[in-house]
Amino acid sequence: MERRKHTRISVDLPLEYRVMNAPYAHGGLVVNASEVGLLINSVKNIPIGSKLKIAVLFPKGFELTNFEVFAEIIWKDLYWEEDWEGYRYGLKFIKILEEDRAKLKQILSGQYQFEEIPFHR
Repeated sequence: MERRKHTRISVDLPLEYRVMNAPYAHGGLVVNASEVGLLINSVKNIPIGSKLKIAVLFPKGFELTNFEVFAEIIWKDLYWEEDWEGYRYGLKFIKILEEDRAKLKQILSGQYQFEEIPFHR
C-alpha cells in the first residue's frame, strides 16, 4: 500500500549539487523523483538538514538540458551496490521555479524519452 501523497517515479539521471555556501559542486545520481523531492546517491557524506542547490541533467532530443531545485536533506543511509559504496539521501524541495517544475512534471509523466542514442563508429 502506497503511503505517499506524491507518486515516485524511478529515474536514472545524473545531477550536480552544491551544499549551500560551499565552493565546490559534486556529482550524484537521481534514483527516483516526485513533485516534492528526490532520492539520490552520492559518495559524499553530507549532514542531515543540509541545504543543496541541485541541477538534474536529462536528455531533450539530442541535447542535454536540466532543471534546478533547492532541497534539504531529510534522511540519509549508507548505501552500497556490487561495485559502488556511498550514501543514499532523501531530499525535500525547498524552492523550485515554475519553469523547472514544468520540466520535472514532464519527466514524471514520461514525456521525455530516455532511450539510448545509437553510437556509430
